Amino acid sequence: MSSLKNKINEFREKLTVVLEKVGLLTKVQRLLICMVTFAVIGGAYYYFILMPRQDEYTKVQKIYKTQVDMLATYKKRAEEISIYEKKMAETQASFNEAMKALPDKKEIPSLLTGVSMAGSNAGLSFLLFQPEKEINKEFYSEIPVSIKVAGRYHQIADFFFQVLQLNRIVNINDVDVKSKQGGESLEMSCKAVTYMFLEKQALPAEKGQKPKQQIKKT
Repeated sequence: MSSLKNKINEFREKLTVVLEKVGLLTKVQRLLICMVTFAVIGGAYYYFILMPRQDEYTKVQKIYKTQVDMLATYKKRAEEISIYEKKMAETQASFNEAMKALPDKKEIPSLLTGVSMAGSNAGLSFLLFQPEKEINKEFYSEIPVSIKVAGRYHQIADFFFQVLQLNRIVNINDVDVKSKQGGESLEMSCKAVTYMFLEKQALPAEKGQKPKQQIKKT
């Protein structure tokens, strides 16, 4: 207990000496000491406390900016994917709708019959109705039919109109109309072309590709 009192007394004596010395200084000297003291304290605060926090704040800002840029990129990609999916859905719907207009193999005979009946209903006389060999394309095949008929102009126009009303795609190509001598009758030749969607197994083999031989099990 006595040692503590001694230390306190020593501190008071030293403080008294310092204060007496400070009291002997001029105002300018005191002001300079205060400024130096504040500068040292301020420098220590900036170097040991403020500067580390400022560096950490700068790092956090950079990370935040990076995250914001990444989020903007992801949003843009999400919008592009959404637009792409919408276009794909529209394309698929259009493709499905187009496929409905293409006859399958079972419908070809009835479709050709429909074309023939369209000519008969229009009052035309058939001189030729000859289905030709299928022409295979990438994913569909063309089925052409050579047609030659005789009749009047309005009957030919009616035939074309009835063909357009069929529930499957039939194009009329290579139309050639000639007038017959000695009358108002016309002779028209054309090629009616319908299309059939090819299933994967029915697609034409690539050039130079030989069919695989099947090995029979014994």
